[in-house]
Amino acid sequence: MAKGKHSSETLATAWLKAHGVAYTEHPYEYLEHGGAQHSAQVLGLDPFTVVKTLVMQDDSAQPLVVLMHGNRTVSTKSLARQVGVKSVQPCTPEVAQRHSGYWVGGTSPFGLKREMPIWVESSILDLPRICINGGRRGFLVGIDPAVLLDPLGARPVQCALAE
Repeated sequence: MAKGKHSSETLATAWLKAHGVAYTEHPYEYLEHGGAQHSAQVLGLDPFTVVKTLVMQDDSAQPLVVLMHGNRTVSTKSLARQVGVKSVQPCTPEVAQRHSGYWVGGTSPFGLKREMPIWVESSILDLPRICINGGRRGFLVGIDPAVLLDPLGARPVQCALAE
């Protein structure tokens, strides 16, 4: 685990430490609306291996989290069908922040404020290593994607659209 001047303690890294998860730290200069594509570019990573954390809601306004490749979008129709709801849509930034406890652009699936179902695009699990938000803007952590299943408890879905 990386230490030094960039070492960050966030709710996400505290969760990872509490669950004995090894991770690497990847700070970068945050760009408003830059998203996973920007972080991948400045860190020299394949955007397919940078996983974005999206807070969405179903037709009953129940929140859920979707983990998706940085260079793919979520087919909300496919996701809704697979999770057994009528529809799914992204939350507004304010609602996403209220559910997750994180600022949009710094949302991590680890250490969420509110317990929510977490869904992961199944092809992410086939990667040898991923980078995912570490709990603040401009900060990714590198982990084994198996962590998303255990201990996180994410359930696989197939809902990716190419961008």
